[in-house]
Amino acid sequence: MSEPSTHRTKAQISRSAIQRLYISMRHLFTRGSYKPLGVSGEAMIESLRLLNPEIYGTINDPEKVELDGLFYVFQRLPKGIEECRYVKLISREGFENTQFEPIIPAKRRRNSYRIDEEQMFIEMTRGRSDIYDILTHLTFMYVESEKVRRNSEDHREQKRREWKMLEEIVRREEEGEEYNVEVAYTYLSTLLGRTYDETVAACKRFHNDPNVNSIFHITYWLGKLSTEEKEEEKDREITFSSALREKIGHHIYGELWAHNIKDYLHEQDLLKRPIHIISANLHSVMNSLYAPGAIGKKLSYNSIEELAIKLSDEHNQEWRNKVAAYAMRNGMYQIDDTSGTNISVQIIDSSMIKAAGLSSEIEWNAAFIKKEKPVILVMDYAFGEQAYETMDELLKPYANDMGRTPLNIQSISIMGKAGILEGTKGDIMVPTAHVFEGTADNYPFNNDLTKADFEGNGLFICEGPMVTVLGTSLQNRDILRFFLKSSWKAIGLEMEGAHYQKAIQAASKIRKGIKEDVSLRYAYYASDNPLISGSTLASGSLGVSGVKPTYLITLKLLNKILGNA
Repeated sequence: MSEPSTHRTKAQISRSAIQRLYISMRHLFTRGSYKPLGVSGEAMIESLRLLNPEIYGTINDPEKVELDGLFYVFQRLPKGIEECRYVKLISREGFENTQFEPIIPAKRRRNSYRIDEEQMFIEMTRGRSDIYDILTHLTFMYVESEKVRRNSEDHREQKRREWKMLEEIVRREEEGEEYNVEVAYTYLSTLLGRTYDETVAACKRFHNDPNVNSIFHITYWLGKLSTEEKEEEKDREITFSSALREKIGHHIYGELWAHNIKDYLHEQDLLKRPIHIISANLHSVMNSLYAPGAIGKKLSYNSIEELAIKLSDEHNQEWRNKVAAYAMRNGMYQIDDTSGTNISVQIIDSSMIKAAGLSSEIEWNAAFIKKEKPVILVMDYAFGEQAYETMDELLKPYANDMGRTPLNIQSISIMGKAGILEGTKGDIMVPTAHVFEGTADNYPFNNDLTKADFEGNGLFICEGPMVTVLGTSLQNRDILRFFLKSSWKAIGLEMEGAHYQKAIQAASKIRKGIKEDVSLRYAYYASDNPLISGSTLASGSLGVSGVKPTYLITLKLLNKILGNA
């Protein structure tokens, strides 16, 4: 019998790199500050290079700047961060009450404040996952900035003509002056180490997003700060406020968020009603229940999906406002977040919904609704570990001067986006268990949804365990193939499932705050397939192709609740 191999696989090497990266980040967070190109920062860069995540593409190429990866991170970083030498991560510390205008990235709900020309403050109120996420993106940004600097220098380390021309292009761009775009693309392609066609495509992608600066502007400032650090010893630095280090991990924001929700339920006399929690985007449940009554029937739309596609058009804000107004008149309450979690909530009183305005796709059990009057609580997406904090606090009994009142939780449904390992964007995953990446922790559960619930709709449906990862931006093919091909037989990866399930199990089996047989429903639609080149998160959003799976899952969840299935 052959001896087991002691040679480490690529997957094992990658997993070790992830662990080293997270250990480094935890250490630097505790220390309070670090320089990205100092000794500590270089250790993070080395781990990230060794890991070589799919989303960061050509990070290990010494010359080619990774354009898709840069676009992905700049959609998630505050606009103008490329100009800042100093970045400070803070908790909610009162800046919302100042004259500083908050900067909110398009793809990450974080308040950021530009303090002066050189410094950006970024609020971290969504837990450790949020801190690790932004540190990973910043590390990648600094790696690419070094490439820009090197590409801007000749063999004598003197600035190339292309760099000087870029300075002029950026000046003209800022002052609104015209310049020859094709010539500008040519200069830029040299500095990016990319072909002319690749450069043009990237420029257009950045230009079409108003929430990020132009690629000319970003390239210039990345190279400028990198050059100043090398030649003038003007070091870039990342710091963490003492308040952030004290508050992290203590559920401060989640507790306030959950108490505000339960206060509202109490005020509206809904606290003792049967409550069904849905974690999902805030538009799909509202549109499914209210859009046909507000708009759809008048315009003869054949399905909620068809109507939703029309509502998603950026030119149809007026229609979206009509749906929201109709919903507010017919049993929906909106609780916008003031706690710092950045998770807004909708409360829907089913007894106030007009059955005549519903789509035929909604299974409406009138007798059940009249008797039970279920309440649907829709919470927007949590982020990573924040899912545990918010769900853990939400499931605790409501406490006030009159005592403690347990919530009558009947079901908990999680609809989310996830990376699929077999299939493509828009397909559906039905989990049977959540497995924590890098640990032996696993959370099997009885899913009230099955693969059969979604078949026959033209989408690929897979069922099985899913991996809850430390960060989707850190995954590479070696790790993902291991989860897919090994005995785990994982179908996908996401960031919140195990955190939610940990909170639910604690509430039902240990704290006894909710009943043990509460119905659990998990379903995910694929935002990407990180095993397929061109299908990672950096390749762009789902767009209209995401409407079908989103509403297919939403309708199944609502029919389970309102049809008493």
